[in-house]
Amino acid sequence: MQLELVEVAFALLLVLGVALVLGVWVGLALVLSGIAAMYFVANVPMTAVMATTIWSASASWTLAALPLFVWMGEILFRTRLSEELFRGLAPWVGRLPGGLVHVNVLACGIFGMVSGSSAATCATIGKIALPELTKRGYDEKLAIGSLAGSGTLGLLIPPSIIMIVYAVQAEVSLLQMFLAGFLPGAVVMVLYCGYIAIVSLLNPDKQPPSEPWMGFRRAFKESANLIPTLLLILFVFGALISGSATATECAAWGVAGALIIAWLQGSLTFQSFWASVMGATRTTAMIMLILGGAAFMSAAMAYTQIPAAIADGVSRLNLGPGMLIACLTLFYIVLGMFLDGISMIVLTMAIVLPLVQKAGFDLIWFGIFVVLVVEMAQVSPPVGFNLFVLQSMSGRDSWTVAYAALPFFILLIVAVAIIYAFPQIALFLPRLVFPA
Repeated sequence: MQLELVEVAFALLLVLGVALVLGVWVGLALVLSGIAAMYFVANVPMTAVMATTIWSASASWTLAALPLFVWMGEILFRTRLSEELFRGLAPWVGRLPGGLVHVNVLACGIFGMVSGSSAATCATIGKIALPELTKRGYDEKLAIGSLAGSGTLGLLIPPSIIMIVYAVQAEVSLLQMFLAGFLPGAVVMVLYCGYIAIVSLLNPDKQPPSEPWMGFRRAFKESANLIPTLLLILFVFGALISGSATATECAAWGVAGALIIAWLQGSLTFQSFWASVMGATRTTAMIMLILGGAAFMSAAMAYTQIPAAIADGVSRLNLGPGMLIACLTLFYIVLGMFLDGISMIVLTMAIVLPLVQKAGFDLIWFGIFVVLVVEMAQVSPPVGFNLFVLQSMSGRDSWTVAYAALPFFILLIVAVAIIYAFPQIALFLPRLVFPA
């Protein structure tokens, strides 16, 4: 890379870093960095570039699904779903090694199918599960760690906010991205449950006695409360996979179904309805501001030719596919210590996508890889959102919570290695529904 480009890149990183340290919103910090980048480019109308890029980033039909899926999760967040998930799943796992800790994994997986948010999944399930597990004498470290790790399933199991953002950035099919998330999500859940079982077998003194079996009749009665939510999941994804509705239409039906479930439970009041609307509005506005700012910054960076120079420099290193993925994993782990998942994606795609395309990676597969490394960011100190959620719930400091989550962080790295070695895990369902 030429010396002047290195200097410009350093100056832009300095502007972005100072803005973030001062507490400027991420979206606005990106806009400021874009303005600084345009300062180094001659004869380019900055205001026209800003207007067109921000509008283009926002005017996407795919993005219309985002606020609807966010709203669906916000509605169900205010219902008794977490309590019903715990009660409905507990009878079936209580006698397994690890007992009710497995409920954290299974409940987060189910709630992830109607949420799309890691922090919301972690908070909703943790609100019920953590006090119950502590009261019954389960190892607090394992309970906290499993919640931190399992909460990330809200990103990998569709509908996922991160997947929607990636699909827009990479210009790939959102439906294929959703389909690609199911099997890797199952792999992560198996890894988590396997680890919980092994640790429990190796440390029996840290586990309470097995839960008594209540019989099939009572177990099915307890699980019956899950039927409305499971029907909602089957309806939304059945319509999506069959092609009878687009992702946006399915999101709209999902909102309607969530409102019906909240009404049936008696938790749908004007206050809870308005709180869900405002929660979805705030989250969507934050995401759209980041997307708009990142689009402008990416366009400004393209004018400086820095991304092209970086891509050319990496290409000259002649990294093999495995080494490239290893380097990107390390890069995203470090980046995740300082930025949230959406910011990580929108900041890096302009540089990273040409590299992975040149290396021959399928962009749908790479999207699953990105989601997995963003999941790692959710449990990476100092800004892992799931750590903040569990810190407030458990009363422990963030480093204690991060230490508890460390094994599940490592399991996510194992999951990356598995999908790299067996890419068909991510690509089987998209190719089955959309054969080439």
